[in-house]
Amino acid sequence: MIEFYYKNFKKNYNIKINKLIDDIEKLFFIDSIELIEDYKICLDTKYRVKLSILKWNKINQLYFTLEVNKDNLSNVLRKFFSKKKSIKKEFTFVDTFAGCGGLSLGVEKAGFNPTFVNEIEARYLETYYFNRDIKLDNYFCDDIKKLVNNFEQYKENIQDVDLFIGGPPCQGFSMANRQRLIDDPRNELYKYYLKLLELSNPKYFIMENVKGMMNKSDEIKNDFIAQLGDRYSIEIFLLNAKDFGLAQNRERVFVIGSRIEEVPAIKIKEDILKEKIGKKYFKLNDVLLGLPALESKRIKNATKLENDKIGFKYRKYKYQNTEYEAYINEQNNNYLFNHTNRYNNDRDIEIFATLPQGNNSLHKSIEHIMPYKSRNHMFKDKYFKLDENKVCKTITAHMKLDCNMYIHPTQPRGLSPREAARVQTFPDDYVFMGSNNTWYAQIGNAVPVKLAEIIARNIYKHLD
Repeated sequence: MIEFYYKNFKKNYNIKINKLIDDIEKLFFIDSIELIEDYKICLDTKYRVKLSILKWNKINQLYFTLEVNKDNLSNVLRKFFSKKKSIKKEFTFVDTFAGCGGLSLGVEKAGFNPTFVNEIEARYLETYYFNRDIKLDNYFCDDIKKLVNNFEQYKENIQDVDLFIGGPPCQGFSMANRQRLIDDPRNELYKYYLKLLELSNPKYFIMENVKGMMNKSDEIKNDFIAQLGDRYSIEIFLLNAKDFGLAQNRERVFVIGSRIEEVPAIKIKEDILKEKIGKKYFKLNDVLLGLPALESKRIKNATKLENDKIGFKYRKYKYQNTEYEAYINEQNNNYLFNHTNRYNNDRDIEIFATLPQGNNSLHKSIEHIMPYKSRNHMFKDKYFKLDENKVCKTITAHMKLDCNMYIHPTQPRGLSPREAARVQTFPDDYVFMGSNNTWYAQIGNAVPVKLAEIIARNIYKHLD
């Protein structure tokens, strides 16, 4: 991971190395790996930049110990090595606006191999990179506009792939906005997404976006046609994750394109819709079952505090054999990641404990302690306790601010990042990197992994 921090965190390099040291030391302790005292400097000296001699020696000692023990390391410790995997040229895809990799992971599970990944936020791409063994050269951590303007430099891994995916931010979708999407300056990233899509010339593409985009579906189709010509058949449709069995009421728009005449986009859309399973969906209780109970953190700004009560970023754990655990996980995992809780004050904890499941801030049980009674019409959703016997409400990036709208159904706290990730159908061995609050943002912005897999699988089956 040090190579990723060196390239993408130049201003915060020292901070990231501190965190890297902390992470490896925690995992060494968990796995009972002893530091080798008689170590050698094993890292490229360019990584010494800005580091004190003590820190440089420590990180080398850790990596030397990793190298010596490489044949007996856990899967999570192996992820700290430099990535070496060569790109497969079969069933390839490019991911733009990749975030932490939810859409990508579903596409990979369907059988595709990433050749190039673009994401402007290094804090999110860190998670994507950590969880895959793909060389750093295949990542572009910068504005998509720069990627388009320097396309010749990167085209080898972008052009003529099987699939092109991404979800560009697109804010001017309101029906009240009379300006065309592509002409709205707020949607410049959408415009560059289309340009890069044209340059890539894939067999198929997937674009994901918010529900409000359906208001502009005809306009969006015209934008694609204007950019791509008549090479592609295009379908735009709204999907709800719960209709496909996922434990989340999450509606999103998907744009599917195909330039393969024998497999028009309408065929792919019809095949996807056939996988709806009606009301036979997982419930929130299925998602939460088997995870250890937590309490709220009671000390403000204690970002490094971890214990059995408030949880850990890393810990050994034996999972229950549940239907949901088997659904999201493809392999055995003896660790629990990112299951930790945030700070809450006494008032919030009392509200969390008192509010009945399925109710919000207007419920009578918390009238006496509601801090916004004079503005209840504005703050009715300030608090919401989830119902364990229903699907979860939409997981959003707002959780990075607080989890008051995502109160655990049986414990007086908000959902942990791991619980939110499970709702989003990330497997339990997918580790979220960065600060705790960024975990929520990454998870909330992601496409549910299993929904992405369903969509991609109905494209993959048509590839030779």
